[in-house]
Parts: sequence; C-alpha cells; structure tokens
Amino acid sequence: MPTPADLFDLPPIDRLHHERTQRIHAVIRPGAQLPQPGTSTAADYCLAHHALEGAESAARAGDGATLDWYVTHPDSGATTSSVPTEVGTRVVVAPTLADLPRSAISETPYYVLGPGTEPAQPHLRSLAADAYASAARAGFGELLAAHAVVLCLLRTKSLGETLDSWTISRLPGTVFMDHVDDPVVLARDLIHEAGHNWLNDALAATGCKISDAAHFHSPWKQTTRPAFGFLHACWAFPLTMLFTAHALNSTAGDLRRFLTAYLDQQRSLLAGTATDHARALELISDDGLRHRLAAAHHQALAL
Repeated sequence: MPTPADLFDLPPIDRLHHERTQRIHAVIRPGAQLPQPGTSTAADYCLAHHALEGAESAARAGDGATLDWYVTHPDSGATTSSVPTEVGTRVVVAPTLADLPRSAISETPYYVLGPGTEPAQPHLRSLAADAYASAARAGFGELLAAHAVVLCLLRTKSLGETLDSWTISRLPGTVFMDHVDDPVVLARDLIHEAGHNWLNDALAATGCKISDAAHFHSPWKQTTRPAFGFLHACWAFPLTMLFTAHALNSTAGDLRRFLTAYLDQQRSLLAGTATDHARALELISDDGLRHRLAAAHHQALAL
C-alpha cells in the first residue's frame, strides 16, 4: 500500500517547478542569473508567481516604484512574514477578507504578497506551525512542503461552523482558509487545499488534458460536475480522510467527536463515487498520475 509520501512523489512536478520559476524570473529580471537546474525549489516557484502577479499589476497601474520593488524582490519579500515549520519556512499572513481584491484572474478573493505585507499575529503563526507539524506526523509533510508555501488565514470560526477555503491556479502553492484555532483542523484543511495545488501541478507537468465533455455526479456538490472538478474532489477529500483517520488516534473530547463525524460523513459521500471514479480515471493519460489518484481513493474507501 503506497504511503502518503509515495502518492506525492511525482518527478515531473519538480521539473515543472524549476522550469516555470526560471521563466518567471527571466520575465521579471531579464539579464539576471537564473537558478541552475535542480536548485530552485517549490517555495521559489510559489513566490515567483506572487512576484509575477504583483509586477504585472503594478505595470498595468503605471506604479513604477512597486514594479521596481518586485524586480529586486523575486521572493515577494517573503522573509518578512516567514515562519519556521517542520516542512520548511512558510509565509503566514492574515489579511482582512473584505480587503482581498477580486479581478479577472480569479472568481474568488485572493491576496498577493507585496511591499505592504505584514506577518500574521504571533498566535496565528504558532497555530500554523503546529498545523504543519500535525500534518507532517501523519505523513503529509512532503505535500505541504511543496504545495502550501503561503498560508492566508482569514476568519476565525467556532468548531462545527462552515469553514471556507480555496486555492487559485494563478498562485500555486498558496492557500486561503478560515480556521477554528485548532491545529488539527487547520492541518486537515491545509492538506485538502494543498492537494488541489498538487493535482493542478501534476496535470500540467504530465501534460494531461481532461475533456470537458465528460460529467459525473458529485455527492459533495449535489450536482453534476465536469471530470476535472470531480477528479479534484475525489483526490482532495480522500486525503483529508486519511489524515483524519490518523489524527483520531491522538484526539479526545469535542475535537474527536467532530473529526469522527467528519470521517463518517466523508465515507458515505465517497462511497457513491466508486463507479464513476473508475470511469473518470480513464481520462488521465499518464500512468503514474492515474495510479496515484486511484490509490488515494481506494485507501480512503477502505477506512
């Protein structure tokens, strides 16, 4: 049975990260020395996308000072908001949801690191570090190391309230999420969103194009969805189930009851996807990717 680390170890993703980082740096800093093969990291890849978005926005607005800042800060100034964690240095910020912009690049609000970025409050940085540690103990450290580099913590809610979280494809490696001030719940949601980032990168890195013609019933949305969204759900939710099953071994009280109810709910929802998932996987042309998606789904069904 593959371990979580086996699921996430897909070499084409590393090549994608390096090549795209090089291309972005060449655009923002023409003439500058580019990273040598094998030296750029997933964090460089994530932060380069923030620099690209920030620089493009500044250029369109005619803001020369901000554009110059991004040229001299290809890491988008990440060190000012960095937090050491068990999966590497992370950038943890807590922007106000009402202040997040919306534009043509995303249907949902988003945040781009820039010269005005402030680090999250100390208790939120501590919460984030504990969440990354919780995920790493369950075997998801590699996933979060490469696909949850920038964490934008939004609204604080109570256990049991609906928690909104999302990613956008233009900012890979960045996650946006509400939280309940509990590191285990935050770890669960980090894994879910990092899973979406991983799959986006995996599809791009392997050159898989999923047909828009095929649609499948999603029990999570209670509607029919294109294969792309269906496969994303059938990957990200099983990952949270595998993590939750592990976390139940070390939780008690209200948190244990909450996680138990979550796992029971997800078992029921996932069971209804078994037949359609096998059909949807036929649309994945890369054997390695297809086997990883199948393995995570199979392991979660067996819980």
